[in-house]
Parts: sequence; C-alpha cells; structure tokens
Amino acid sequence: MDFVGFSLRNNLFVAPMAGVTDRPFRQLCKKMGAGLAVSEMVTSNSLLYGSAKTKRRANHDGEAEPISVQIAGAVPSMMADAARYNVDRGAQIIDINMGCPAKKICNVMAGSALLKDESLVGRILEAVVNAVPGTPVTLKIRTGWDQSSRNALSILKIAEHSGIRALALHGRTRACGYTGKAEYETIAMVKQVAAVPIIANGDINTPEMARHVLAVTGADALMIGRAAQGRPWLFREIEHFLKTGAHLLPPRVSEIHAILLAHLEDLYNFYGIETGVCVARKHISWYTRGLADSAAFRHKMNRLPDVIQQQQAVNDFFCSLAEHNERLNYIQMDQNNNLEELAA
Repeated sequence: MDFVGFSLRNNLFVAPMAGVTDRPFRQLCKKMGAGLAVSEMVTSNSLLYGSAKTKRRANHDGEAEPISVQIAGAVPSMMADAARYNVDRGAQIIDINMGCPAKKICNVMAGSALLKDESLVGRILEAVVNAVPGTPVTLKIRTGWDQSSRNALSILKIAEHSGIRALALHGRTRACGYTGKAEYETIAMVKQVAAVPIIANGDINTPEMARHVLAVTGADALMIGRAAQGRPWLFREIEHFLKTGAHLLPPRVSEIHAILLAHLEDLYNFYGIETGVCVARKHISWYTRGLADSAAFRHKMNRLPDVIQQQQAVNDFFCSLAEHNERLNYIQMDQNNNLEELAA
C-alpha cells in the first residue's frame, strides 16, 4: 500500500494508545504483520521535553520505517514546536491527536475536546503542517464530541484545506467512550467525500470484522488498537484472511510463550529493570487472558517484584500449559463484552 509517500506492507495500522504503543510494542506489531504503527502521544508541552518519559517516546532507535509519531496539545505554536522536535528526532509522519477521550486530556481542551472548537482545529492543523514542510501530517479524530454534535465531515474539510494527508476516524463520539457499537455509517459518509485516505478505527477485533469494516466503509486502511493488546499476531491473521479468505491456525502456546519472553526482554531493555517490570505486568495479563488458569496466575504475577521472579512465573505458567499441548482458546463473547474485556 502507498500511504502518504511511503510503501507499506499492507493497510493494517496500529492505533496510538497511551501507555501501550511504545517502541517495543510497535516493533513487535510491525514484525507480526502491521503495515504502520503510530506512537503513543507525545506532549506538546516543551517543559516536558527533558523528562525521561518524553525522551523514551521520542526514541526510535532500530524501529522499522516509516516512523509515525502522534502529538497532543491545544496551543498551535506549541504543537508546531512539538512537530519540529519530533521530526528532528526521526519522525517521518506527524499524527495529531484530536480523538483521545481521556478526561485528563479533554480537561485541558486537547484530544477529542478540540472537536468542539473548529476554528482552533484549523489553526492547529495549519501551524503543524507549516512547521514541518516535506513531512506528511495526519489526523486522528472521533465522529464528534457527542451524538448531538457529530462534525466529522466539517473536520475533514478543515483538515484537507490545512494540508492534512490522511484522516483516521474512530467511529464513536467522545461521549460514547468505548461503549456501544462503532458508527461505520459515519466513516462511510466521510470516505465518500474525502480527497485524502480514510482509516477506519473501532471494534476491529477479528479477521471477519476487518473484512466487514472495509466493505461497509470503503476505507483505505484499518486501525486496530485494544484488540491487539496481548495479541499482536492479530495483524498477520487479518492480513492472511484478507488475501486468501482462509484462517491461519491460532498460535500454539509455545509460540505465545516465545513472543511474550522476547517482548518482556525488549521492555526491560527499553525502560530499565524497575520500570520495565511494572510495564510488563499489563502485557503479561493481556497475553494470558483467556488461557486456562490465567486468572490465578495474573493475581500472583502482579505481586512479583523483580525480573527473575516475573520471568520464572511466566515460564512456569506456559510450561504447564504446554505439557497438555493446549492451543490458545479465547473467551467467546459478544462484541461489546469482548471490547470491555480487552480494555480492562
């Protein structure tokens, strides 16, 4: 797929998720079949550029290209500075966050709160596009602030006029959070009039759902977030299904074990031992969700204080499963319950 000047493996993108899409997770998802992975959002507050967290988020050493970095903020000049800062550190695509529903983001009029001020949206987009000439700028939004103020079409026109190269649309309003079903009809409506690529986001958690969303929206690409947590092989499964119409076999317990161990090692190296152990806990929980006896394992694992004990617990758990030659067995549930489980 050609996307804003880059040749991608496919049209399956990793959604930016705060606290999740760090460099180790992005690299893993790309290895497992994602065509593009967008970073977790980087603050536009220049006072934080020296923090360890911001430096980690701007670290792209060894990352497969293209490197897409999402920035968040509400002041045009600061967003422009943030774009330049990240391009200087290797970003090849700048993505603007106008879709995050988190209260701490919306309370400072950033993220999806910006959708309430279309004039400010335009000023931010123009400032960022002008700040990094030659670097494609993309935008991620929701369908609106709430059901009475859906304005995705208006934002699309502002974005196109400002020079935005692609638009990712999560099919919910900010008020919806992650509840209810995604509004694929809204994404389809936006796609019908768009002059830039449209990326559909929301509730894409199986190969069949991926095919359905592409069919009903006409979107150019799909963006997958929570469903890939602890399940990075979802990208290769969808890629194979879209190409062949056939399903890959689910990964064996031994493969999940190997993927998780490699992921943990990357986390320890990236964050350092102390922070790495803490960050690893949520990933271990996601990887083991739906596996036999995993609830008791997660309860025990979350109390372990160091790398050695954490790794040993993971090894013991997966070796026990392997003895019975078990395959991954995801909990079957309806779409809403599945999303709630993945987000927990």
